[in-house]
Order: sequence, then C-alpha cells, then structure tokens
Amino acid sequence: MLCAIGRSDMSARLSHRWPLLRALTRFWADDKGLSIFWALLVIVVFVIPPFLEPGSGRRPAGDIAYALLLISGVGALGERRLARRVLMPVALTTLAVQLGSWVMPVPEPWVQGTGLVSLLLFLVVVLGQTLRAGPITFHRVQGAVAAYLLLGIIWAYAFALLAHLRPGAFAGPVSPADGPRAFVYYSFVTLTTTGYGDILPVHPVARSLAMLEAVTGPLYLAILVARLVSLAVASDLESK
Repeated sequence: MLCAIGRSDMSARLSHRWPLLRALTRFWADDKGLSIFWALLVIVVFVIPPFLEPGSGRRPAGDIAYALLLISGVGALGERRLARRVLMPVALTTLAVQLGSWVMPVPEPWVQGTGLVSLLLFLVVVLGQTLRAGPITFHRVQGAVAAYLLLGIIWAYAFALLAHLRPGAFAGPVSPADGPRAFVYYSFVTLTTTGYGDILPVHPVARSLAMLEAVTGPLYLAILVARLVSLAVASDLESK
C-alpha cells in the first residue's frame, strides 16, 4: 500500500503502525496474491450472483474491502512515478464518490462512472503485477486470467452506464435498475464472442461498445500470451 510508494520512511512508519497495511502490502508483493485475487473474482462473478436478490448487489462492507484492495494495489506500483502522481489521486477520488454515496445522495451515473474508472485502475494493478520482472509462475498466469475477468466486469459497467444514460439502448431480459450486475452475463458472452442473441444492443453507441469488446477479447489473449512467453524466455536467459 502506501509503504510501496517510493519506499519512503513515512510510508514505512505507516505500514509498521497499521497491521492491515502490512498485510495488504504482502498480498500484492507476493505472486500468491494474484491467485487469491483470481479466486475472489471467480467467487464474485460466478458463484455469488445467483444467490443475490434483484438489485445492484452493493454492500458497504464490500465497498470498503474493494477500496482497501484498490488503494493497496495502486500503492504496489508506487516505484513508478506515474502511479504516485496520477493513479493514486484518481483512485482516492473515485473511491470517495463510491463510499460517499452511502451517506449522501450521489447520482447513479457518477457511481457507475467512478466504478468503471476504479476497475480500470484495478486492471492496471493486476497487469502490472503479472507482467513485472521475474520468472513467470503459475500465480502470474492466474493473474493474467484475473485481468481477463476484470475486462468482462469493466465492459459490464460500461454497458450499465450507457443503459442508465440512454434507456432502451439494449433489448432483451435485462434491467438497468440492477446496475452492472445485469450486464455481466451479456459482457462475458460478448467478450468470448459467443453471442447467444438473447440481449441485443440497439443504440448505436451500444453496438459500438459491443463490437469493441468482441475485438478486445481475442486481442487480449493473443497479445498477453506473446508477452508472457517473451518474459519467460527472458527470465530463462538471465538465469543461465
């Protein structure tokens, strides 16, 4: 978390003072954290939703845990100047809007828009940890899969935001009142280019987003596999 930003003395004192910060720092510093994060995503995306009542599915405790993971993840990229100067302020701003929506009225587009931005930051964090220097382990492969799952969730937020701003942008058994949850299924069907056809993009912007996601899925897999192979080869050469 903050102790990873610039490895400063102040950050180190904060980490020493707060055990939770130390735990979160270890979570992102160790490759095993990627596997744990992957498992959490699998549970959140595939296991829990069928048991939830209709609605957005947001809970204060879930948002707080999400915020801690995101801030610590961005902090784990702190050795890079961009993370210190840009990503952390953006993360804090988006999380302030999301958490603030529990205590004061916040327009739903703002909540979904900041949620979309925070997920993009999460994608940067996971990819940054997956593709950092070092040997390519099984945990990093799971990190790459976690990033793929994040892509599906990110597009679900984009579709939900559009459906809220442009009612009727999608035709089929989907309710914008359920928020991004309503579009997770449609997003992954589109990302994997399955396309069952039960939910259809009607608005021109919805169709453009659907096409972009359909292109993103195969490109991500092709580019990421090439990158992981190149990192593995480079790591083998360095070890010899």
